[in-house]
Amino acid sequence: MNILLWVIQALLGFLYGAGGYYKAFRPQQLSNQFPAIPSGGWRGLGVLEMVGAVLLIVPAATRWMPLLTPLAAAVLAVETLIVSAVYARRSLKPTGENPLVYGAAMLLLVTFVAYGRYALTPLT
Repeated sequence: MNILLWVIQALLGFLYGAGGYYKAFRPQQLSNQFPAIPSGGWRGLGVLEMVGAVLLIVPAATRWMPLLTPLAAAVLAVETLIVSAVYARRSLKPTGENPLVYGAAMLLLVTFVAYGRYALTPLT
């Protein structure tokens, strides 16, 4: 179980880090596509994702404050719900893409990491 959690954490760390980088450094482009969130909001979500990506891996790897890992996963789960809701409002229009599948998969994985690192195989 521990190896599976590490693999998922590494994958999520990469995906949230890359997505956070895009949101933090290209907020105007996202704000034009999704006007419900201003560019400052996208920048804030991007920074949150990048910090969360680091906290998914570093505290668990160094065993320094390992409780930050499931906490970061829980915060990223909430953030994923919020961003998925914004995407859902836009995906109701016929664009030919469905970002809700990606959001649901990310939500499932990050929730599994939060539960797994808190209850199944906690790092002490």
